[in-house]
Amino acid sequence: MDEVIGLFPTPLLRVPAALDRTLVAGLVAHFSARATTANNASVNLSHTEMLQPGDSPLLVEVATRITPKLVDFGALMLGERLGWSVKEMWVNLLDTGGRQAMHNHANSFISGVLYLTATHPDARTVFMKSPGGTDFSFKNDHAGITPGPYNADKWISPAPEPGDLVLFPSYLMHAVPPNPGERRITLAFNAIPTRLDSWGYSIGFSG
Repeated sequence: MDEVIGLFPTPLLRVPAALDRTLVAGLVAHFSARATTANNASVNLSHTEMLQPGDSPLLVEVATRITPKLVDFGALMLGERLGWSVKEMWVNLLDTGGRQAMHNHANSFISGVLYLTATHPDARTVFMKSPGGTDFSFKNDHAGITPGPYNADKWISPAPEPGDLVLFPSYLMHAVPPNPGERRITLAFNAIPTRLDSWGYSIGFSG
C-alpha cells in the first residue's frame, strides 16, 4: 500500500484552558495598563516591558502552569526531557486595526502565546514558512489549488479561547493580521533548556 511520510515535521502544541479564568482575569487587570511600549509596525499595537516570572505572583503562577508543557514539548524537539525555564515574558495589546508583522524570536528555543481575551476570527495567529527556504523556484499557486501541509505557505491557528496556550519552536515565523474586532490581549514568552549536550560538547543556559 502506498504511504505518504511527512519528513521532519515542525511541531506546534495547542493546550486548551492552560490557565483558568481567575488567573486570566488577574493578568488582564494587572498588566493591561502596563502595556505602554509602542510597536514600530502598528500604532494600534503596544507591549509591556520584558518581564520575568519573579516580577509578579501572577507570572510565577503562569510559569508554574506552563513549565510541564515546556518539558513535554521540549522532548519532541530535542529528544530528551530536560529542565526548562521561562526566559522572558511580555503582554501584547492589539487594538482595533492593529497587526503584528511577521517575525520570529531570537535567543530562545521554545516560544509561546497565552491568549487572555477572545480573538476575532480574522486576527488569529498565522504561522508561515520561512522566506527563502528550500522550496522549488517555481510554484503552483492559484485559486484552484488545494492547500495542504506540503504546499501551503501559511497555517492559520484555530480560534483560541481565553486561557489557551500554543507552544512552537522559536525560529517559526508568525504574524497577526489586522484586528477588526475588540482589544486582543496575549501574553507571549520565550523559554530555554537548562543545557544541551551534543556527544560530550555541552553548553548550559540560564534565564
